[in-house]
Amino acid sequence: MSTDIRFWNPTTSRLEKELVYGEKWLRFSYENCLGKIGLWAMVKRTWFSKWYGKRMSQPWSQSKIKPFIEKYKLDQEEFLDAPSSFRSFNEFFYRKLTTKARPINEDESYAVFPADGRHLAIPNLSKVRHIYAKGQSFDLEKLFQSNELARHYKEGSMLISRLCPVDYHRFHFALSGKLGKTNRINGNLLSVSPIALRKRLSIFWENKRYLSLLEHTSIGEVAQILVGATCVGSVHLTASEDTSVQKGQEYGYFSFGGSCVITIFPPHSVAFDRHLLEWSEKGVETYGQMGERMAKILSF
Repeated sequence: MSTDIRFWNPTTSRLEKELVYGEKWLRFSYENCLGKIGLWAMVKRTWFSKWYGKRMSQPWSQSKIKPFIEKYKLDQEEFLDAPSSFRSFNEFFYRKLTTKARPINEDESYAVFPADGRHLAIPNLSKVRHIYAKGQSFDLEKLFQSNELARHYKEGSMLISRLCPVDYHRFHFALSGKLGKTNRINGNLLSVSPIALRKRLSIFWENKRYLSLLEHTSIGEVAQILVGATCVGSVHLTASEDTSVQKGQEYGYFSFGGSCVITIFPPHSVAFDRHLLEWSEKGVETYGQMGERMAKILSF
């Protein structure tokens, strides 16, 4: 049986194989007994990610930029700044794009993807059938570290947006509203690749993460969770707390590594787009870019 990671690309209308950065290392760490020992001893520890992130901020890491662009066929026309202007690989990694590269769907009756990546939609968290692998349940209480919030979103709708190292690594707001305080929840820094998530869905609530609530005028509070991962040394927030924000406005960015943004809507408040929902029900992620519409706001 193939263990390739495949996702649905609506632009090409076909299933595509994901090019996984460091795939051999990931498979050794999560699928090999010896690798699992090393994972526990070193990789899951925050010091490892800080150490690696610091390496990617050194001037010598600039030499990695051009080969990375060529290998993963990145579109340089989208970059706001020329590749030669970045002083390190990390600066290139969290690069900005031109506004034309990621137009925001202007219809306020729709929520948009908060980040580039591969997305999995769950219309009702109380009726989950597939999250990366069968037999794995989602623990909202541990994710939020709050029984009260878990009860509120028990039948809510969730979008898991998984960012790979090859993706644009700035994250934005899925809809307009009033942003509350962002709280940090400490934890590990394990990989959020499906290679890891198929084995251990609990990574979502074991990893270091940031939680905020966005008050929308029609549907109430939308939870936003920024999940760190292996080699993500830090999460940088660029939006101010306790202020009104607009759909598509930048919220912040991840340093080097794969990452994840989880958006949780109140019960019965949104309807995900058909193709996103159809593939998610099969346990298959859908590729989408920040700013593209992904769900109708039902009470709008």
